[in-house]
Amino acid sequence: MKRTRARIKAVDPVLRRRPRTLAVTALAALTLAACGAEQSDPPAGPAKSVDAVSARKDTAFVEMLDEVARECPPPGTKRESPATPGGEAPTAPVEPPPGATVTPPPGGAVEPVAPTAGPEVELDARDWCAGVQHEQRVAEAVLQLKQPDPAQVRKVLNGLGYIDERIHGVQQAGAVTKFVIDLRDKGGRLCLDGAANGELTEVKACVAPADGPFDIANLHRQTAS
Repeated sequence: MKRTRARIKAVDPVLRRRPRTLAVTALAALTLAACGAEQSDPPAGPAKSVDAVSARKDTAFVEMLDEVARECPPPGTKRESPATPGGEAPTAPVEPPPGATVTPPPGGAVEPVAPTAGPEVELDARDWCAGVQHEQRVAEAVLQLKQPDPAQVRKVLNGLGYIDERIHGVQQAGAVTKFVIDLRDKGGRLCLDGAANGELTEVKACVAPADGPFDIANLHRQTAS
């Protein structure tokens, strides 16, 4: 009888530990399952970081536009005399008196005709002022390029603060690389029409529709001088 009791006492502690072992194993399995569920969700970090970079670019672009137009009139300010660069009011032609002899101008010169479309008449005072500033800063930067190919031109424009979303039609034709920049801001219609070609580089203001997507085919450009 004593041996039997001793065996029971020896086995009994082992039996008492089994429920605890099973409980720990079950808890570990639940923990691993929960971790697996958390890891199955796609990470949201990269998408948020891309959006943040895009927002910073847009903010920097708008700040650049404000800085360029810092000394210009407020948005929507009308130009007093858009047809004359000096600001003087255009004068109407004077009709000669009856019977007078009309002498043509020397050299067959023709009196200039006031423009009826394009930046000369369609841009407000702010856009006209800002356009001059943009023309100068872009032309000076592009002129530094020895070989103004599309990649180099885009790099220079990006360096000036013009983002890719606002740069259109960058293409090369021979030695010329053409580009257009959408500068519409605060209800304005300003854009920039450029042709990088070394010393023959030209950058001029142009007019885009006030609303809707930017369309190169629907721009009003300056008349050739």
